[in-house]
Amino acid sequence: MQHTFTAVYIEAEDGWYVAYIEELQGVFAQGRTIEEARESLREVTEMMIEAARAANRASFSGYRVALRERFSVRR
Repeated sequence: MQHTFTAVYIEAEDGWYVAYIEELQGVFAQGRTIEEARESLREVTEMMIEAARAANRASFSGYRVALRERFSVRR
């Protein structure tokens, strides 16, 4: 499944780029170039989504799932 987020790239004083996802608190990365920062941000975002999914499933593991569906929201 593909999600679309807003990535923001900031040029730091040391010449590196810091990148973050506007819609996901705590998801950020850095790189020497925007391309490096983008790839790092993609990896971090994927890891954060997987970690959140695993944590949520563990939190509710004792319950019977009544429904699991794809869910979208408008911005």
